Amino acid sequence: MKNMYLSICLLVFSVLINAQEDASILERMEEIAIIDQKVMMPMRDGIRLATDIYRPKTNEKVPIIFSRTPYNFNSWGDGEQKTRTAQRAYEAVKRGYAYVVQNERGRYFSEGEWDILGVPLTDGYDAFSWMKDQPWSNGKIGTYGCSSTAEWQMAVAALDHPSHAAMVPQGFGAGVGRVGDIMEQGNWYRGGAEQLLFFSWLYGVEHDKFKPRIPEGATQEDLIRISRFYDLAPENPPVDMAEALKHLPIQDMLKNINGKKEIFDKMVRRKPNDPDWFTGGIYHDDMEISMPSFWFASWYDVSITPNLSLFNHVHNNAKDSEVRDNQYLVIAPTLHCAYTRATENTIVGERSVGDARLNYDEQIYAWWDLWLKGETNDFKEKTPRVQYYTMGSNKWHSAEQWPPKDSKMTTYYLNSDGNANTLNGSGTLSTKKPFKDKPDTIIYNPMNPVTSYGGNVCCTGNAVKGGAFDQQVMEERDDILVYTTDVLKKGVEITGFIESTLFLSSDAKDTDVTIKIIDVYPDGRAYNLDETIQRVRYREGYEKEVFMEEGQVYQVDLTPMATSNYFEKGHRIRIEVSSSNFPRFARNLNTGGNNYDEAEGVVATNKIHHSKAYPSQIKLPMKK
Repeated sequence: MKNMYLSICLLVFSVLINAQEDASILERMEEIAIIDQKVMMPMRDGIRLATDIYRPKTNEKVPIIFSRTPYNFNSWGDGEQKTRTAQRAYEAVKRGYAYVVQNERGRYFSEGEWDILGVPLTDGYDAFSWMKDQPWSNGKIGTYGCSSTAEWQMAVAALDHPSHAAMVPQGFGAGVGRVGDIMEQGNWYRGGAEQLLFFSWLYGVEHDKFKPRIPEGATQEDLIRISRFYDLAPENPPVDMAEALKHLPIQDMLKNINGKKEIFDKMVRRKPNDPDWFTGGIYHDDMEISMPSFWFASWYDVSITPNLSLFNHVHNNAKDSEVRDNQYLVIAPTLHCAYTRATENTIVGERSVGDARLNYDEQIYAWWDLWLKGETNDFKEKTPRVQYYTMGSNKWHSAEQWPPKDSKMTTYYLNSDGNANTLNGSGTLSTKKPFKDKPDTIIYNPMNPVTSYGGNVCCTGNAVKGGAFDQQVMEERDDILVYTTDVLKKGVEITGFIESTLFLSSDAKDTDVTIKIIDVYPDGRAYNLDETIQRVRYREGYEKEVFMEEGQVYQVDLTPMATSNYFEKGHRIRIEVSSSNFPRFARNLNTGGNNYDEAEGVVATNKIHHSKAYPSQIKLPMKK
């Protein structure tokens, strides 16, 4: 009874403290800011976008930090005042910036129809034009945000609005369409296989077209009053997404859980090279980014390799040398958008990666001061081109390029006596080339796929828990091939892109190949670092589908992985090879059909070859 009383007291105390903090931030904001909420910013076609503006109480013109989002930033919800947006705004206003947050077209109080990354790019351009013309604006605008508040920034940056002075995109992979050979189309695909994160995400965010609408022409006064009790934030019933993602055919996944499905319906039918991917708000590498950019990525995010590839693309290929010289990058050892949640002992999944904190606010506001205020400061002298965190040694490092110039590729070859299945098999990984071909066999049954266990994920609800987890339990499965080096006699750091080439034969027309890179501890713990997949029909590129013939051996080059990890002396380097990683990626039903409209699959017998003629291999970027 005493313990229960103590718990109740602590709970009440916590609630009171939080309430005081909420009241305090609002009071402090009122002291320093002019707050203008539910401003309906006009677009060129007459649609108005709901916008909240927080700006310093000053007669001087100020720069703007702009965040556009599909998420609800209303100051009220369920009759209670919310302070999350106010807290972010306060940090900007106290430093002399206006903070402007806006809902995308068709979201909450914004007018029009919403489409994921499909709203007009001109909305961003028109917003910049409106903001620069305000009497309190100095005409300099920076875009800022993580995930859905980042993914729109790159394509809009390519429009080159004269007031768009700099950007800070974080966890921005869902805005990356094509970069070089990588064709993710905004995280919808990896290697031509569907990533199921948007199947889950759309259930929670796509609003019904029959939702109540605010009447056209509603005044700002009316909107502010209404927003106190009516935040236009519908909530779908909770769903067991781990079960929901098992439904076949995948085109009916949202229908099966009574989700709104119009946007999903058209996206699920698009192939990787569908022209519609190139008409929305996704960035592609034929679009020129001509502005200073401070990029943020993380090792356990869903699209670490495309993110790093985009940084390289802009840093190396921008037409203007000044633009090339003003690209900066931070890579943290966290999950999606979890940068500032790093602690003195950061746990990612179940692995400790040490003290991964970084002075984010200090660096970002120095960046804004440089580009939005025009201040002469020491950002460029103090800030390395690339800051990356090495797991294992648990340290921040810096480099002038990505990968660091002292990372050199070392080729490791797969080998076995034909029995690499499971942790207890004969699979090895070494720098010696195998000679005689004794292929390893994966019996891949799409009705019993390899379960995603940890990994580089986002937004799948309870279906996949991201991060590093001990893979030994997975490596008991007979449909996972395991290849491991000898015990390392000295420690080695692997930092950069990881390339892999596998030689495959199959009795199916089409199948998938998956791979993971793993750090094996002396006690057997095996922590995953990164993973990727390739749908074999797209092995020759995403412009065509080329199916397999039984008896033929095919070279499959997978989308590169990326990491920075120190393998200590006594550890081992391991890869896992299989044909599924579900529900991180959709199952290939092995039929050669559309896959999205099929409910039944066939079992595939897949063989991984390793010999002088078929040198299945992985190239590891080892630091000297």
